[in-house]
Amino acid sequence: MKIVAQRVQEASVHINGELVGKIGKGLLLLLGIGYEDSEEDIDWLVKKLGALRIFDDSDGVMNCSVKDIDGEILVVSQFTLMASTKKGNRPSYINAAKPEISIPLYELFCRKMSDEIGKKVSTGQFGADMKVGLINDGPVTICLDTKNK
Repeated sequence: MKIVAQRVQEASVHINGELVGKIGKGLLLLLGIGYEDSEEDIDWLVKKLGALRIFDDSDGVMNCSVKDIDGEILVVSQFTLMASTKKGNRPSYINAAKPEISIPLYELFCRKMSDEIGKKVSTGQFGADMKVGLINDGPVTICLDTKNK
């Protein structure tokens, strides 16, 4: 699994002009799921993201987690994170999991992330053409890959 975690002041996702997810201060998580990914990858990511100290404390030092600030999370599925660009100029998505694998893992990730922070996470819609808006805070953007624990 690959995650792009962006610290945001706010973020939202629209589908066909309709708002389907919105958060205030917290994390926008773009989640890519590979065909070899498992619940073990989810557990590692959820723990890491819940404790990742990328929010400012009272002294302006990145010393707080999303849980510490009672922040919100928006999870957006993004199979393009699994792209391979080794050959040619057209990315290959052969490493991305098929929907029958990725949808249950995506849903499990969202449930476990919600349990980790003690509140419901907002989501986009798996496989939909989404328009994602955000105000990146910092900007702070962190990339995590479960294959590089």
